[in-house]
Amino acid sequence: MDDAARAYYEVAFERDFIKKKADEFQDFFSTIMEKRYLGDFQRVRPWGNVGDKKNDGYLKSQRLLFQVYAPEEMTLGRFIKKIDEDFHGALPHWQDHFDRWVFVHNARNGLGPDHLKKLLDLENENAPLIVTNWGFEELKQQLFALTDTDIALVLGQIPTRRDMLYFGFEELSRIVINLAQEDPALDPDLRPVSPEKIQFNRLSGSVEGFLKMGMERAQQVQRFFERWHDPTLGDRVAENFRQQYQKLRESAISPDMVFWELLAWAGGMQRRPPKEEAAIFAVLAYLFEQCDIFEPAEEEVS
Repeated sequence: MDDAARAYYEVAFERDFIKKKADEFQDFFSTIMEKRYLGDFQRVRPWGNVGDKKNDGYLKSQRLLFQVYAPEEMTLGRFIKKIDEDFHGALPHWQDHFDRWVFVHNARNGLGPDHLKKLLDLENENAPLIVTNWGFEELKQQLFALTDTDIALVLGQIPTRRDMLYFGFEELSRIVINLAQEDPALDPDLRPVSPEKIQFNRLSGSVEGFLKMGMERAQQVQRFFERWHDPTLGDRVAENFRQQYQKLRESAISPDMVFWELLAWAGGMQRRPPKEEAAIFAVLAYLFEQCDIFEPAEEEVS
């Protein structure tokens, strides 16, 4: 896997880790683990009226029992209650089969001190059992231990340079028509963008690489807007991107995540076929250079 592909999949993993909740996150975790430990990790699903007996996955060779928790919001009270219910509920059914109990969570920045203390207290009270937790970094390590093929199966195919070179008006039209559904008030602020804009916005080299790749087809985006029967289409697409960018910027996520969230939003919040994602990269690159998406560099303002 080259550096650009690694960067793409790292951000795709972060996006899925943050966005997937409840059963969807548990399925995400189980899929990674099944591919990582083929024939060893056992996915457990609720069965009839007996449920899953507080077992969301079992790694036989290492005697690990997993419990997965990915709520919309992780409050302290619900967390403590969940830990108690799941750990003590698992003991009658699985105690003879596990040495480590792993609480898998979706807290992007790690657990708080009270969360950690609860886990440590459980471990002290139930020695010699080991109680621990897996979060973002632990699951990321499991994912990137997979083959490139399996990573693509989990996160989706990455657009290739061939996709960038050979996507056509059909793919592009699907994207821009979707973006232009709303009709916001027009106040376009189109301007040339200096090369310093990427650095000024603290975008990574991987994002810069995809923008440069998209710029190879930016003229096709411009021709599409110029030839479309509705002459306001380009302005409306640009304004919708601008409004979405402002929402994302105010959410205090990283600049790279803003870029990838724009990509996801443009695709209808779902992974698109590689050629369609290539079209979105081209639209993003065109608007990055032509419009006020991301902040202008200081010399542009002056």
